[in-house]
Amino acid sequence: MVSPVLCPALPYMTSDRDSFAYTSARSRWPVIVTGIVDDLSRSTLESEGEKAEEGKLLIEKIGAIKYDIEHDRTLVPLEDDGLYDVALYNEELERQGPMTWGNAPWLYSECYLYRKMYGYLQTTVHWKDYDFFARQKLDAFMSSEIAVAELAIRYKALSGQLHGSISKEQLHLLFREFIDISLWGNATDLSLLTNLSLDQLQSLQGEKARKESEKNILVNDVDLAWKAISSVEGGRVDLILDNAGFEFYTDIIFALFLLDSGLADTIILHPKAMPWFVSDVLPVDLPVLIHALGMFNKATEEIGFLRGQLVNYVEVGKIIVRPSGFWTTSFAFWEIRENGLGGGHEVWKDLKESKLAILKGDLNYRKLTYDAAWPRTTPYSTAIGTLATNNVKLFSLRTCKADVVVGLADGVEQELEKTWVDITTAKGKPESGKGWAWSGKWAVMPFSSGEN
Repeated sequence: MVSPVLCPALPYMTSDRDSFAYTSARSRWPVIVTGIVDDLSRSTLESEGEKAEEGKLLIEKIGAIKYDIEHDRTLVPLEDDGLYDVALYNEELERQGPMTWGNAPWLYSECYLYRKMYGYLQTTVHWKDYDFFARQKLDAFMSSEIAVAELAIRYKALSGQLHGSISKEQLHLLFREFIDISLWGNATDLSLLTNLSLDQLQSLQGEKARKESEKNILVNDVDLAWKAISSVEGGRVDLILDNAGFEFYTDIIFALFLLDSGLADTIILHPKAMPWFVSDVLPVDLPVLIHALGMFNKATEEIGFLRGQLVNYVEVGKIIVRPSGFWTTSFAFWEIRENGLGGGHEVWKDLKESKLAILKGDLNYRKLTYDAAWPRTTPYSTAIGTLATNNVKLFSLRTCKADVVVGLADGVEQELEKTWVDITTAKGKPESGKGWAWSGKWAVMPFSSGEN
């Protein structure tokens, strides 16, 4: 058995009572599985014949997972569904030894949960390509019409300027602004978008708004990312995606900006290859988004313009969708290396061709850092292990929604814990200070040149 690269720090465990891992396993996972059962029940009622019978069996099997979680049953090897990664999951389960839902490495067990449910789909005839979360992803996006329209209006206004005379300093400011929007994604406050004109960006008011929006960014390497992306005209930029819905929409607008401005001439989108962590982007979510943009009633001209730009870039091959099974293994991204496991080697060879790989979201950050209980002052270059020297330029955009956070200056963690106690106490629901790390109120944007 070939082992993955091992981490010197211990992983966060679902048995750690002071961690979000503990809460996730006991509170979040049963709710997520219940939602899947409800979705399957609805779709099964809409089905007939053999598909309906298969749907009933899926409901039974996935319902049993909820029972096993709630009763802290032992994790058993995945059933062979014909896909290559089953062996990888089972080898890792054997390597780490017996574990239960309530006492397992958080990263492995959470990936195992989604892979197990996907495996049940693969044993059917009629449900192989079913996305448990498609309905809620689309509903959430359609409910964001005002924000979608507002951003489309501002994008169209800027688009003409991008094709005109624009300085590198102005491009730099716009890059920072679009990064900010892509970072916060679902949490975007539309007041942040008021800067999106060249005149306002360079004004004192624009500077004040930027500083206000950046005050909760604990690690901010945006200027290092700018240096990497602006050093060569055109070229390729990769987006390793996170959530569908409005967040994916902001990612798409960021991609359009990179192409319109000439900062990139190709964008590679890396979605997941199976339903994953509730809301993650699948390949089908791009055509779903394009279709959904034609269904809004507000700002139809501006949304139509944006939609047309997107369709054109897809058709001419400037926006490419490239899924890989590696993103849904349980491996940390330390396997993105020569001879890396689970498809990590292929991803490594691919990303070396990119001038910047931008990794969106919390799960990608957890995998960058092995989801390990590093001291919070650990240098980022230490916490990403082999990635620090793999010759791939990586830039993470992550709002903090899990325990692992690294790269903080001395004393910052203590200040954040005190702040979080004060915030929750003022709301009448005092919590442990540790909760700041998974509140989604703070963010980190670390960069690695891959050459440390």
